[in-house]
Amino acid sequence: MHFPTSALLLGIVAALLVGFSKTGMPGAGIPAVALVAEVFRDDTKLSVGAVLPLLILGDLFAIAYYRRHADWKRLLSLCPYVVLGMVPAYLVLRFADDDVLRVAIGVLILVLLLLHVVRQRYGVQLWSDRWWFTATSGVLAGFATTVSNAAGPVMGIYLVSQHADKHQFLGTAAWFFFLVNVSKIPGYAALGMMTHRTLAFDVLLAPVVAAGAILGVRILRGIPQAMFDVLVLALAGVAALRMVFF
Repeated sequence: MHFPTSALLLGIVAALLVGFSKTGMPGAGIPAVALVAEVFRDDTKLSVGAVLPLLILGDLFAIAYYRRHADWKRLLSLCPYVVLGMVPAYLVLRFADDDVLRVAIGVLILVLLLLHVVRQRYGVQLWSDRWWFTATSGVLAGFATTVSNAAGPVMGIYLVSQHADKHQFLGTAAWFFFLVNVSKIPGYAALGMMTHRTLAFDVLLAPVVAAGAILGVRILRGIPQAMFDVLVLALAGVAALRMVFF
């Protein structure tokens, strides 16, 4: 299937960012969603479906590198709330306006980020252990990942708040997103969001995702933990502001 050169260039950058974000810098994949949306400007939902297989491939690379570092206790505590967020998201995908959803998700991410900053600044350490913080993070992550593959900032804030080191962060996130992303395939297919055109696009870009994942592993080794946390939160904030204002 033929794609214009401009579309392939956008896709190559997006695929590199997806691979890099899965093994090196979480949050770097957020621009990838926007780039693929440019490729499928005629149908935003198709762009969401097109990104999904690329994300799953990136998840597999992350699992291969960081599977031993996953915090399954944290992961399992999120699961019921994630499912709770995913169920209404499919209805929203069918009926709601994309712009309203994007702004709502951005605002909620900013609220979580603000809570995290206040907790760190004033020493309110109990917040990250409260059930409502886990519940809010899980519901929002489930909703955001289903609607727009944009749960990265939510998980970034949640895992940093749990004091996960960078390897534990990536291992836990890898399993979380792999399981959630695979579970979205039937729903996306039923809604017509994954087609022969989107799958052909994914096949072309699969090697680029692999290259991005290898690059991410190499770069992660040189990033200090404190810098890693700051970058994750900064990227989450930038992504949220983009959702709200652009």
